[in-house]
Amino acid sequence: MAGKLRQRLNDQESLTERPDFALVGVLRIPEAMRSPFHLIFRRVMMAVAVLFLAVFVIYLDRDGYRDAQENPLSFLDCLYYATVSLSTTGYGDITPITPEARLINVIVITPLRVLFLIILVGTTLSVLTERSRQAFKIQRWRQSVRNHTVVVGYGTKGRTAVDAMLGDGIKPADIVVVDTDQTVLDSAASLGLVTVNGSATKSDVLRLAGVQNAASVIVAANRDDTAVLVTLTAREVNPKAKIVAAIRETDNAHLLRQSGADSVVVSSETAGRLLGIARTTPTVVEMIEDLLTPEAGFAIAEREVEHDEIGGSPRHLSDIVLAVVRDGRLVRVGSPEVDAVEETDRLLYIRRVGN
Repeated sequence: MAGKLRQRLNDQESLTERPDFALVGVLRIPEAMRSPFHLIFRRVMMAVAVLFLAVFVIYLDRDGYRDAQENPLSFLDCLYYATVSLSTTGYGDITPITPEARLINVIVITPLRVLFLIILVGTTLSVLTERSRQAFKIQRWRQSVRNHTVVVGYGTKGRTAVDAMLGDGIKPADIVVVDTDQTVLDSAASLGLVTVNGSATKSDVLRLAGVQNAASVIVAANRDDTAVLVTLTAREVNPKAKIVAAIRETDNAHLLRQSGADSVVVSSETAGRLLGIARTTPTVVEMIEDLLTPEAGFAIAEREVEHDEIGGSPRHLSDIVLAVVRDGRLVRVGSPEVDAVEETDRLLYIRRVGN
């Protein structure tokens, strides 16, 4: 199956071999949002800086200039000459000759010309600048991205997974979202997440998301067969990444594990169990929701063993320890194997959010 998949994918156009500017619109690197007034003000200040640089150059060489009356140039003359030159107005049959007229031209007419140029070409310049900036940011990001998390699918499950990671303190820049719906990608980008527009069943799309260098991959596809194919492709691209996948039906869990998933979450069974528990003990469900919500209350977390805890019982620690992760295996508290905590263990415990 993997061989057929590889052959099918090799027939597709390679995204990773495209130049960076051709990836604008497919791979999107978030940036800080700025108001239009701030952008226009910055452009006007840059124009003013260029104007006064020109005035300085002309003033230094003012002996080489004369006006229509053969008079030497004053500073105001230099300012006027630079203004009409940079604004492409030029000079000719109608030329202000009094200082008052030239001052009005500098203070009133020229800002109107600049405003006209901003309105006329501002949109085109903004688009070109945005594409160039995005291409540069894509190039820099692809060269530096490492140990991040790739989330495939930004539906209800994907958004909830991202919210949980952000609540646990993971930086938005360390999360990449892959989806085919531009609307949900825009929503993800508004949170500061890197987004890739494409089908995660293609290895090129996953490589563009940096799966080959990712620490983990979360598969939150809407269909179980899609989740299996995405998991198989991701495992082929990165044999070492931790892959967590969600499916609807239990019967498909073994297919995901065979495809390379490290953890499988069955969404329908989990919801069914909670519904059954809520019928008789709704407070238990409330507590489970509290543990799964990182924003407030309690949360389940994992941490390293502190030096003064080595050799002690996990039952007698200051935190409420649920289990110990030893040699990659989860061992629940109460097992004789974890009567004493070892230095290389990791503790699965309940922490109060905000502490």
